Amino acid sequence: DGLKDEKGQPLRYDRIYYVGENDYYLPRDENGKFKTYESAGDAYADTVEVMRKLTPTHVVFNGAKGALTGDHAMKANVGETVLIVHSQANRDTRPHLIGGHGNYVWATGKFRNPPELDQETWFIPGGTAGAALYTFEQPGVYAYV
Repeated sequence: DGLKDEKGQPLRYDRIYYVGENDYYLPRDENGKFKTYESAGDAYADTVEVMRKLTPTHVVFNGAKGALTGDHAMKANVGETVLIVHSQANRDTRPHLIGGHGNYVWATGKFRNPPELDQETWFIPGGTAGAALYTFEQPGVYAYV
């Protein structure tokens, strides 16, 4: 049936981007250097120990450092409406579009619910995906953080 605004009217978008926020939990040795293992199975016990602390050693978007920068940056033209879908499997997160905002935001990805309006930052609980719709009104560099 498509996306709807708070009054039930249809919403449209020109582009959609997916942002997967990924946590990595890598074991370190007694000197603080990252450990290496012959196989993933050999790392299991140490990795579980790091994960139990719930403090990731690395946080990246879309699986790798720089995955959304440079040639891989999310781009839009003035006047275009972009839907950004953001997920985080483990921890709460608070996306923000510097220079813009979420015209319409579904913070927990429940598209049947009316969206929140004009959110500067939105809260996505761990284990969910949220979405924000924004129309770019002027040229510039907008940082998604």
